[in-house]
Amino acid sequence: MLALRTYAASLGFAELHLPPTVAFKIGGTTLPKKISLAILILLFTALSGVSLAQKLTNLVHPAPDGAFVDYLLTDGTVMVQGQSCTDWWKLTPSSSGSYIQGTWTQLASLPSNYAPYATSGAVLADGRFLLVGGEYSDCGGEFTLTNQSAIYDPKANTWTMVAPPKGWYDIGDSPAVVLPNGQFLLGRKTNKDLAALDPATLKWTAMKHTGKSDFDAEEGWTLLPDGTVLTWDVKNSPNSEIYTPSKQEWATAGSTVANLMGPPEEGCLHYGSHNQYVYCPPGETGPGILRPDGTVFATGALHLGDTTGHTSVYDPATGNWTAGPDFPNGDAAGDSFAALLTNGNVLVLGNSGTMYEFNGTTFNPTTVGYGSLIIMPNGEALVGGVAAYSSKGTYKSSWAPKITKFPSTVTRGSTYKISGQQFNGLSQAASFGDEFTTATNYPLVRITNSATHHVFYAKTHDHSTMGVATGKATVFTNFDVPSGMETGASSLVVVANGIPSKAVSVTVE
Repeated sequence: MLALRTYAASLGFAELHLPPTVAFKIGGTTLPKKISLAILILLFTALSGVSLAQKLTNLVHPAPDGAFVDYLLTDGTVMVQGQSCTDWWKLTPSSSGSYIQGTWTQLASLPSNYAPYATSGAVLADGRFLLVGGEYSDCGGEFTLTNQSAIYDPKANTWTMVAPPKGWYDIGDSPAVVLPNGQFLLGRKTNKDLAALDPATLKWTAMKHTGKSDFDAEEGWTLLPDGTVLTWDVKNSPNSEIYTPSKQEWATAGSTVANLMGPPEEGCLHYGSHNQYVYCPPGETGPGILRPDGTVFATGALHLGDTTGHTSVYDPATGNWTAGPDFPNGDAAGDSFAALLTNGNVLVLGNSGTMYEFNGTTFNPTTVGYGSLIIMPNGEALVGGVAAYSSKGTYKSSWAPKITKFPSTVTRGSTYKISGQQFNGLSQAASFGDEFTTATNYPLVRITNSATHHVFYAKTHDHSTMGVATGKATVFTNFDVPSGMETGASSLVVVANGIPSKAVSVTVE
């Protein structure tokens, strides 16, 4: 809260007074619900006047009710949570494939009595979207660490509540990741508990957490190519750890060298129906992204006594951490967003609103913005449901998916299997830290009509893996040819994290 007051004052909002409820964040700064939209617009206007034209292009139609967080669905649309918290909206690209020119439609609202803010979530291998927990309920009105969850079926446009793991009276803003086998692994915020959800049955299985150094609070989880999960501790900073799901064991991954921990919030928070439970925040950290070279770029919050935030780089090949470049001008990335651009750089949103690109060596400010960051199928990054970020440079051909087996003729309304390599990309490609898990490591199928050049996305589902950087292993997905798409000669590509495969020719009947 203090950070927002200071930041707002620097922009001329000296008399900003914040109630204890929360509902929106700029970088790692939390805004109260009642003033979030107005302040958000004012801050974005103040920030964007300097260099928006350089990298950001405003959407013709911004998200109708704001966008707390963005998720890419497997039919090429983007699903966002609106400011009312129960309302959800879908961004559909134009017929030319432009998201800047895209249109919004309202989706089904969450079930009654579930209006969470600061959740975990994931797009599953079957194409459904899972929303888990929430740090606050009533859209920021109450600190509850709710154990509620719900799953969304895009085909039926319906939500279904999901029971919590047995004995979990809290989930809140817990770390989570979809494992290569498609199971959703969730860490309990207030202790070391782990549970895995089977999407087919929606049943949770308790997982062992042998060797865990500290509780899971405020940690971010990064999926590695071998199927293990990397985290850097917050409470026990600068220690880092790796979880091996097959062994259900944690092991130390050594010191991050640079301290990525932000200072803990003052005091402890009570929650529960009678405020019978207590949570003492250990601090914050920043997002982490697996890069195409196999290293993980980890960012940090502003540590107590430091004048700027730090970064660090982990190399799974050697098991070593190396201190990375510091944030310029006293900035940091505590509780903020990052995404992997198609050029291989990591885009990080600093707490000041400045956006940076890390190219493996240098860390450069580029423009300003706010909000959730995800890579769209056309290679642009969606920023907060209001703008698109375009990066310079391009990807290496070796990073792209490769199609090896496909149907040469497809019929509208039918389902087909397509096989190849590296359909899930080289990285989860999106990170926040603990909550707002918005990974995009799953294949999309884009079909372009050769005569009209109109773009259609075929919903993909039941992917063979949810791993990353699968190399030369043969993988596959299934895709549903849209019943309303145009017929005739077309080209088809598989897209992962905004990077397309080489096109193959298909005939749509």
